[in-house]
Amino acid sequence: MRISVLDTGSNTVRLAVCDVGDGVPLPVHTAKWKLRLSEQVGSDGCLGETATDRLVKALNAAAEMAREWDAPEPLAFATSVVRDAPDRADVLSAVHSRTGLRLRVLPGEAEARLTFLGARRWMGWRAGPLALFDIGGGSLEVAFGRGRTPEFAASLPLGANRLTNEFFGSTDPPAPAEMAALRRKVRHQLRDVSARIRWEHPHTAVATSRTLQQLGRLCGAAPGRHGPFVDRVLRRRDLRRAIDRLAALSVAERAELPGISAPRARQSLAGAIVGHSAMKLSGVKSLMVCPWALREGILLRYLEDGADWWADLESHVDVRRGVDGTALPARPLRVATPSSAP
Repeated sequence: MRISVLDTGSNTVRLAVCDVGDGVPLPVHTAKWKLRLSEQVGSDGCLGETATDRLVKALNAAAEMAREWDAPEPLAFATSVVRDAPDRADVLSAVHSRTGLRLRVLPGEAEARLTFLGARRWMGWRAGPLALFDIGGGSLEVAFGRGRTPEFAASLPLGANRLTNEFFGSTDPPAPAEMAALRRKVRHQLRDVSARIRWEHPHTAVATSRTLQQLGRLCGAAPGRHGPFVDRVLRRRDLRRAIDRLAALSVAERAELPGISAPRARQSLAGAIVGHSAMKLSGVKSLMVCPWALREGILLRYLEDGADWWADLESHVDVRRGVDGTALPARPLRVATPSSAP
């Protein structure tokens, strides 16, 4: 059985075509289109016609490539860059009418839960109680669980690109006052979620995002060419030193560092601050870098729960409307904090 999944993120559209044997998705072909949609968002938060046109072209190319690899219509989804856009209804309508694809927008909590599933399957039961951290361009997903699915999941507006645009202005490298303001925002947003992680005392904590993968490489983890089965660890003390290193460099200089790609060099400092703050506040000293994440979680759910699950996913998206009828950004999830430790 062959299946494909199509991921529209803040920076890149990614296609993965997989063969399925014994319920395990094994990639046979991958491709990506670097659109950097988050950089094209207008002052009103809308994607607009130009960004939508670029997205439509990329999705058409991806769908055609999936057909060339004998895969059915991709499971196409979008995360925060489309989810938070006030004009997302127009974007989704344009995609459907011009590509035939139904681009499903994942709620932040669903994104965290599916990413947890992918990480759990990769890490296995030996990982024990598991905490997940995933830093995207627009949001940070955190989850914790002891079983197949998490017992709680949270999505916070702490994406690396979002915070870079919000706090880091024209100064390159950023001024100390800008970094201090970003840290205050991150600590405030993480207060409840990090308290929950501390209370749960996870046996294992994992990182699944491209941002944290690149920071892991910067901090000494093995390069990608060594394959997915090499253990890669991102230690909090190393990440703290990496923040100082990144903060002293311009964007162009960061792109010369091991692991830091040119498209993500600008947001790497904000990503490092979010990652370190999340680890410190949660009492986590190290993260295992996990190659399976959201795309694998979606494939696993589809394989186990069938097409009905995928078809019903859209009905769980809460689209709030403003007075003019346009979609409003999703509310960040609020997580209750246990009153006392066991």
